[in-house]
Amino acid sequence: MTQAAILCRGLVKTYDEVTAVDGLDLEVRAGECFGLLGPNGAGKTTTVEILEGLNAPTAGQVEVLGMRWDRDEHALRQRIGVSLQETHLPDKLTVEEVALLFRSFFSRGRDVSEVLDMVGLREKKKSWVEKLSGGQKQRLAVGCALVSDPDLLFLDEPTTGLDPQSRRQLWDVVQGFKAQGRTVLLTTHYMDEAERLCDRVAVIDRGKVIALGTPAELVASIGGQQVIEVGFENGVALEDGELRNLPGVRRVSRAGGGVSLAVDRLHETLPALLGLAQERRAQLSRLATHHATLEDVFVTLTGRQLRE
Repeated sequence: MTQAAILCRGLVKTYDEVTAVDGLDLEVRAGECFGLLGPNGAGKTTTVEILEGLNAPTAGQVEVLGMRWDRDEHALRQRIGVSLQETHLPDKLTVEEVALLFRSFFSRGRDVSEVLDMVGLREKKKSWVEKLSGGQKQRLAVGCALVSDPDLLFLDEPTTGLDPQSRRQLWDVVQGFKAQGRTVLLTTHYMDEAERLCDRVAVIDRGKVIALGTPAELVASIGGQQVIEVGFENGVALEDGELRNLPGVRRVSRAGGGVSLAVDRLHETLPALLGLAQERRAQLSRLATHHATLEDVFVTLTGRQLRE
């Protein structure tokens, strides 16, 4: 699939002297789930708001579904679904009434009962919104974005603050939507979410795309399948050069006061690391290992944790 559902070139958004988006180029292919990853303040939400037609760019060009907001706004509104980072729905309406209200905004769309089935809320259709759990409210917000039967779905941090079961229920909704050949643009802080749902991801930092590819490609780019995280007490640390010389080490990066080693032979690197620390009289305050993730990609690229 090569047709672009979203295309932006040289996108810039400034607020007074602050540049939130800085010359961003992006292409989202039709039929894929595309993830935008980055810390708070990276420019993700500003970018999404521009793509949704809720914010005007300072400079640059944006096309959504082959149309532009300055000339095709009504047609675009009929073809996209939007679930914002925070959605405040009327407490004294029932689930069904809220879905019917949103359905009335569109000239075509899905049957409300079908949408409530999709988001697992049919049994709650007569319940007031204020009686719903946090996960149920979030699923209702996504349901309101689906009532128009959109070609393109925007989800901005859809599972923040949800319990694991509610997160997985929303994942099922997204995967079901994508299985119909539709396009999803997703922003998230959760690396497991991006790895599970996204065909491709763009890592954004300070308003720019600093990495782009499939989750597997980005993880492979750091050069190791395993990561060792280590911290040292009393300010005593090992030098990057001697860490790079350990067997199996592919890359060394520092963030949050600790050191991360991307390695491809954990069984060789770990004993050698412990031996070097003992030789240098460096006391370890922390030691952990895990499979390389998109979080490690971000640390490698920026020297910061995703949530900093």
